[in-house]
Amino acid sequence: MSPPRLTYDAFAKIAPFAQQSLIAMGKQADESGIDKQIVELVKLRVSQINNCAFCLQIHLNVSRKLGLPQEKLDLVATWEEAGIFSERECAALAWAETLTRLVGHSVPDAAYEAVRRHFSEEEVTFLSVSIATINAWNRLGAAFRFAPPIQKAAKAAA
Repeated sequence: MSPPRLTYDAFAKIAPFAQQSLIAMGKQADESGIDKQIVELVKLRVSQINNCAFCLQIHLNVSRKLGLPQEKLDLVATWEEAGIFSERECAALAWAETLTRLVGHSVPDAAYEAVRRHFSEEEVTFLSVSIATINAWNRLGAAFRFAPPIQKAAKAAA
């Protein structure tokens, strides 16, 4: 395990406006009325793609508090093959992967049309804001190797 380059607290102290801006973006998306469990699944999948242990742990903790089934948490990395996600969840996860993997190409019309079959224009807007925000957090967390917030019980058992 590589040591952190910068702690989350140090980042917040050095760049408080950036930290608060990202928190505000996430909060607006969270308060939009879109299903919080779907948003958390998306944040988990994006954090897996971007290899951000800090964000992955945070959103696993949030997902558990929201009552997301353990099977979905276990299989979100293979959502396409798992057969346990709803059409709406699959549409959100596909959209998340499309917006996260932009290197070398644009967002195809077919991808937008697919997500719009399951989400209103407003919902797609806030889902996209959630995806953009978690991608930004992932890049910061990965760049600085923020340590995952391991719960005290897990630390005691280790």
